[in-house]
Order: sequence, then C-alpha cells, then structure tokens
Amino acid sequence: MLFSSITFLYFFLPATIFLYFVSPQKGRNFVLFVVSLLFYAWGEPVYVLLMLVQIVVSYVLLWLVDRFRERRAARIVYILSVLLPFMALFYFKYFNFFMNMVFEWKTKTIALPIGISFYTFQIVSYCVDVYHKRVERQKNIVTYAAYVTLFPQLVAGPIVRYSEIEQTLTQGIDFSDVREHFGSGIVRFAAGLGKKVLIANVIGEFVAEIAALGQRNLLLSWVYAVAVALQIYFDFSGYSDMAIGLGGMLGFHFPENFRYPFISRSVSEFWRRWHITLGAWFRDYVYIPMGGSRVCASRWIGNVLVVWLFTGLWHGAGWNFIVWGLMFAVFLVFEKYINKIYNRKRFLPEMVLNGIRHVYVVIVVLVSFLVFHNDSLSGALADIQALFFCGSRIARDVGDAQTAVFSYLVRNRVVILCAGLLGATPIPMGLWTRLREWMQTSEAGDRVIPVMRGILATGLLVLCTAYLIDGSFNPFLYFRF
Repeated sequence: MLFSSITFLYFFLPATIFLYFVSPQKGRNFVLFVVSLLFYAWGEPVYVLLMLVQIVVSYVLLWLVDRFRERRAARIVYILSVLLPFMALFYFKYFNFFMNMVFEWKTKTIALPIGISFYTFQIVSYCVDVYHKRVERQKNIVTYAAYVTLFPQLVAGPIVRYSEIEQTLTQGIDFSDVREHFGSGIVRFAAGLGKKVLIANVIGEFVAEIAALGQRNLLLSWVYAVAVALQIYFDFSGYSDMAIGLGGMLGFHFPENFRYPFISRSVSEFWRRWHITLGAWFRDYVYIPMGGSRVCASRWIGNVLVVWLFTGLWHGAGWNFIVWGLMFAVFLVFEKYINKIYNRKRFLPEMVLNGIRHVYVVIVVLVSFLVFHNDSLSGALADIQALFFCGSRIARDVGDAQTAVFSYLVRNRVVILCAGLLGATPIPMGLWTRLREWMQTSEAGDRVIPVMRGILATGLLVLCTAYLIDGSFNPFLYFRF
C-alpha cells in the first residue's frame, strides 16, 4: 500500500488514527502491530509470514542471550541473532545475482519482499544494541513486534533504532503535547505528499518521455540528468517526510533522513545530508567496529571501500549499484587527501573554492544518479557519455522535427523543473521561517500561523487527491530496496 494512494489517505489512515487514540494506553502497541501487519499484507500477503518469523526468532534468541549472558553461549546466540536476518536478506535479494555472477548458474527468479532491507537493519541494530547493553531487551513481544512492523517507516524508512522510539513504545504518549505534534505531523505529511505526487511523479513522467526518445541533444542530456536526480530526491525525501509526519501524528519522533543534500560542497557532506539514517547505520555498525579512521591509511581505505561496497549492494543486487557505491568510496578517499594537500597551502580565495566545490559535487551526483537509475552499466555509460557529447545516444545532427520535440518537452516541464530545483534548497523553508518570525511579533500573528499551516496542508491534500484520481503514474522507486 502506497502512502500516496486514495486507499491509504481516505480509508486506512483515518481508521488507524481512530483505533489508535480510542484504545487504552496499554493496547496501542497491539493496535499498531495489527494495522502494520494489515498495511504490509496489503502488498505482501505471503512475505508477512517471513517478517513474523524473523521477529519471533530474534526475540527468542535475545531472550537466550539474557539468560546465558555470563556464558560463552550468549555470544554464539548473539551472532546467530545477527546472521539469520542477513541470511534471509541475502537469499531473497542477492542469491540470484551471486549464483549468476560467480557460478554462471541461471536460477529461478526470487521475488523480493517489500521493505526487507529496512526491517532487517532495524532488527540487527536492535540485536547489537541489546547485546552491548545500549538498550534493555524488550520483554513484551507485542511491543517489540510493533517496533519492527511500525507501518510509517516499515517499507521505506527512515531506519529507526529502538532507542529512538523506546520511550513512546514503553511509556506511551505524552498527551500534553499531542495536539501540537499531531498538527505538525499533518503538515509534514502533506508536504511530503506534495513532494511525491506533485513534483516527483510529474518529473518522473518527464524522465520517461525523454528516455523514450532514444536520441537526445547535449542540452536535453543534461536536463535529463537533472530530472533523474530530482525525481529520486523528491520521491525518497517525500516518502521520508510522510513517514516522519505519520510518526508525529502517532506520537513518535523519527530521525531526519534528508537535509538539503544538493547544497553540499563535498561528497562527504552530501552523504551527511542524504539518506542520513542509512549512513549513520553503516557508520555505527560497520565502519566504527572495523576501526573507522583511527587506523593506518591503507586499512582506512579498505574500511571505506567495504562500507561503500555494502552501501551499494544494500540498494540492489546489480553491477550498477556496486559501481555506484565504489564510485563514492573513491571520491571520499580522493577528497580526504586533496583536503590535506590544500590545507597546507591555499591556492584560491574561499569564495571561489566553494563555488568550484559545489559545481564538482553537482556533477558527481548527477553522474552517480545516472548509474543508480539505470538497470545496466551499458545504459548508464551511454547516458554519461551523452553528457559530454560523445555517446551513441546523442543526436549530432538533430532534424527540425526532433528539435521541435525536444523544445516542446523542456518548455512543457520547465515550471516543474524550476520548482524542483528551488524546492531542493533551503530557500522556501527560510522564507517561511522569516514570515513566521515576523508574524509572531504580534499577538494576531500567533493565531494566524496555525490557520495558514492548516490551509496549506488542506490545499496540498486536495491538489494531490485530484492528481491521484486523474493520473496513473505513481511509482515509488525505493520499494525495490
């Protein structure tokens, strides 16, 4: 079930909110668990059993860890609690790829359970944290199951750790601030829905139109690369905003997943702003345990390569994802050593350097998303070649008719592309913040601001509903992960 669907917006969500708040405090985790199972089973009626089995197995194994904590058996059971979820993930997501790659065996296609990459990481992080006593083991299996299956972030993140929502799960909602958080949650959800339906979907249609042309000139190749990057960003960040908003409505505080990544001035900064919860997970559970940066140079480079190999594979079983991940590893190592050299002797004024850095990051990101977006390396290579006017897809001698088509496509979508470019920066939020601060200088302004937020959220909901009823293009890219 998609958040951006009529079924979810007008049937599932209102029913869930009603059942959740009319239930007694002790019964709310059970309500969350049941509705989350229904949400998941709507699209995966079979693989909901896989998720339930993983919940029960990890719960039992951690019970055994607590039971035998002072014995060697506890470590063996702990290792099992971490390995078993990864084994399930490997089988469903990577088995076919590795059999074909290593042994050249053609195996039967295995359907990928929706969201398995996300809930596997949540189970594993919980097992690691319990073993290392960062959190206490949850003795109530329904509460633990509610954590793993929590529908707002079940199938597409953000990756939420147990410690981040433990208080709400175990102590319940603080009703003194429910009204404020519920209202903020609605606004955040509406903003995310607008990102997904009004921007990502429309730009996605544009991307499909350009791809269908086959040939494209240099200008359209760069417009295509920008459109691909914006579609991926608004698709995923919009879904994350909806998840955070839904969590707020139910009293949960989910971590941020995006902070305007396209304004970054380095690749490392970009990854501190993009898919933040995934980067933090690999940092805390892979990179730091391997030694992080507190090792010799060769080992540090190895750590970076391993982390980014896993990051690429996490996104999908394909050579394009492996290349995509390792490409970022190379740039991160490159930046590290370039910064060391530059800090010894500065060659350029800071303002000029910042501009060069920003252009460099934009080019790297656009190229990387062409690799990410394609199903094959050959397709990605052709798209990258097209950016530099040397690929087979370039129309070197574009006829008048094709030129007219190119011009029409760009003119037809220029408004939404400009809206996407502007929306990917902090400018809209900065303008809203200034307006709110100015209005709060008067008593009347304090009363007007909630009304304005309500009108904005309602308007976005109406517009998105009209688009969903009228349109049929409503994919979600991260469901394949």
